Amino acid sequence: MKALVCTTPGQFDYSEKEKPESVEGRAIIKIKRIGICGTDLHAFEGTQPFFSYPRILGHELAGELVEANGAEGFSPGEKVSFIPYFNCGTCVACRSGKPNCCTSINVCGVHVDGGMAEYLSVPSASLLHGEGLSFDELALVEPLAIGAHGVRRADVKPGEFVLVIGAGPIGLGTMEFARIAGGKVIALDINNDRLQFCKDRLKVDHVVNALDPDITEQLKQITNGDMPTVVIDATGNQRAINNAFQYMAHGARFVLIGLQKGEISFSHPEFHKREGTLMSSRNATREDFEHVIASMKMGLVDPKTYITHRVQFDEVKAEFESWLNPATGVIKAMVEL
Repeated sequence: MKALVCTTPGQFDYSEKEKPESVEGRAIIKIKRIGICGTDLHAFEGTQPFFSYPRILGHELAGELVEANGAEGFSPGEKVSFIPYFNCGTCVACRSGKPNCCTSINVCGVHVDGGMAEYLSVPSASLLHGEGLSFDELALVEPLAIGAHGVRRADVKPGEFVLVIGAGPIGLGTMEFARIAGGKVIALDINNDRLQFCKDRLKVDHVVNALDPDITEQLKQITNGDMPTVVIDATGNQRAINNAFQYMAHGARFVLIGLQKGEISFSHPEFHKREGTLMSSRNATREDFEHVIASMKMGLVDPKTYITHRVQFDEVKAEFESWLNPATGVIKAMVEL
């Protein structure tokens, strides 16, 4: 089978790999769609933590089930996606219902080879039914689940102001599920085109450009002087994360979905007097995936609006680097096989 391998930062090569063999407990999927996410872009750049080369990227995937191999209720030929965080099932995190942060987790396309290939073998227990969704929609369940998990971590309550920093695909999904939870969403980004997308496509309540000199004053005005009670970072940018502590209301929760390699720095007295809560949000759980699928089926979220670029698998190597350039206007690139 044909696969696309990221051999070193900045370098892709197509190569022939052995098609996965039938193994009990592992399903085989014929890949039909691959969504390109920030993890893939960072891996290509060489800035992704917990990463080694060479690696086949790709974990936003949808396809046709070829072999179920122990997946009860699944049949060959049906449309499927899967949960791409393969956990051990026995560590302290898994035992406490947090397989998304398993101590020995293997994330598809990060720690183990992913789906930029014609076929992929995954644990049968990770499969998700297509539920009548299209391949495009199924490939976008995973990035939306990331945002849904972050919103669940934040425990967003109806009517409270939720500041989401970063209007990339993960940030957009976070905004959607904050809205579904009843939050009043504020989008913060440096890209006016993306902020306009938030207003026009997602009907976000308020948008603020992060390059404005009066961000704090704008947030005070929007929140009637209170500041946001939930702040969620979806940038993975060190400066953005450090700056965001000043945007927290007293008693606020700050959730880090974005990940960067450096140190977090903030004023302890300012954080302490707010009795702030700082937490990370890693990956997602089956509960989040099922929430996303149900929301799609109910029409509460339409992920297809995020797809701005579409290419065939043979074109990925030539096109991929261009998606790093904000000038291309890419929000979500979708690969077809």
